[in-house]
Amino acid sequence: MNRLQGIIKTVESAVGVSLADVEVDGDSLSALVIATDSHASFLAPGTPVLVLFQETEVSLAKNLAGAISLRNRLAACVKSLDRGDVLTRVVLDYRGHDVVALITTRSAERLALAPGDEVEGLIKANEVTLVPQEAT
Repeated sequence: MNRLQGIIKTVESAVGVSLADVEVDGDSLSALVIATDSHASFLAPGTPVLVLFQETEVSLAKNLAGAISLRNRLAACVKSLDRGDVLTRVVLDYRGHDVVALITTRSAERLALAPGDEVEGLIKANEVTLVPQEAT
């Protein structure tokens, strides 16, 4: 499980769902939460949260251009690769944090991924979980 620390900046709620924008090291990440601020009191600007997402939910792109619907784009550098027959574990350096992507080995080969490559990690907002944290 990938874990990043952030602070909720904005929350939009309607019909049982909320879209929270979270600042993580100067970037804005979004999470679609099946709750509203009236049911989850932590969904408020200024709340410290852990931003969680599975390794299997991180897609990778090299030289991405044009518009894309994915809200969460992490500019990162490939730190290491562990190639298996079917899956490859890619460790990214995102602003000093390790973020792991588990992608097919075919995709890793098609992208010709190597340590030092600049990539973007892409995560759909509905695949992000927020967990409230104690203020430090």
